[in-house]
Amino acid sequence: MVVVGLDQASKAVLIEFLNDLNFEPIRITGFFNIVMVWNRGVSFGLLGSGEELTRWLLTAFALAVACGLLWWIRKQERRFAVVAIALVAGGAVGNAIDRIVYGAVADFFDVHVAGWSWPAFNIADSAITIGVVMLVIDALLAPKSDRKVQP
Repeated sequence: MVVVGLDQASKAVLIEFLNDLNFEPIRITGFFNIVMVWNRGVSFGLLGSGEELTRWLLTAFALAVACGLLWWIRKQERRFAVVAIALVAGGAVGNAIDRIVYGAVADFFDVHVAGWSWPAFNIADSAITIGVVMLVIDALLAPKSDRKVQP
């Protein structure tokens, strides 16, 4: 899985690099920084209580979702949908690995404009977002015969 490999490689490099800098943010542009954020929850830090049970429940959920998505791929005939589902599954696995190894998801990319800041994210999060957008596009553009719910 390309997404998992890229995600884990980027995290290994950035965690080490930022560790050497005492985890100080790195300004790349006026709207983009590299930061070190440990997210113990889900999107936007929701469910981020730091409880061990939450960590393992979120890990199990992410892996179950990834398995379900990989099962779904088997029934897909459109390459676009396969790529979209694989992006979401790969992102889920990448973040699940972080929860297993570190106890939290490592996020690095900080985008901000005019005092507004998006929560820090990583390659796995990006893959999930792109995959979901692609799935919406696929659902909207799929031939009507492919939109039927299969029993």
